[in-house]
Amino acid sequence: MAWQIAGTRYENSKLVKKSASTLLSNSNNDAVMKLEYYNCRTSGGPMPISWINSFRKAIFSSKDGKAYGRLIGGSVFDAFTNSFTPLYFTVRQLKEVMSTEQPCDLAYEFGDGLYDIKELPQGFPRPNKHIYPFNDHLVIYVRYLGPGVLVGQAWQEGKKLEQVPRKLCDDILMVKDYTLLQDQ
Repeated sequence: MAWQIAGTRYENSKLVKKSASTLLSNSNNDAVMKLEYYNCRTSGGPMPISWINSFRKAIFSSKDGKAYGRLIGGSVFDAFTNSFTPLYFTVRQLKEVMSTEQPCDLAYEFGDGLYDIKELPQGFPRPNKHIYPFNDHLVIYVRYLGPGVLVGQAWQEGKKLEQVPRKLCDDILMVKDYTLLQDQ
């Protein structure tokens, strides 16, 4: 329902201009790396990746002017997995969900995971090749819902042209964690 509510914003031109992240709304001309954390919840994640029902997300700016992010699981097993197969993504401003042609604000594109990020936030492991299903052209489309609140849809769009896009899980509610705000 949050995805639909956020969609009503596109009917008012003044509300469309709202930004989904302070990292994207502020210019990154300074040399300071900025970092934002979000607590994320969804339901209906597939069994092999059921941790996706409750996870954290970090978004950070890079000195190259780009924004990147990382999904972080919560259990002890996930902490072990996160260090060997961290799930990094690039953050792009985008106007439309490819699979449904609905409006959106951002896209988190996972690609193969082999990103050449020059400087990572402290304690973040180096990027590594993503495992399935995160390497199958996974994109999370994001809408701004309100200050510090985002809603997203994860679509597995597939490497093969004939593959029909499918949702990876139900909608994802993302709430900014203001207790962990950092400037590094």
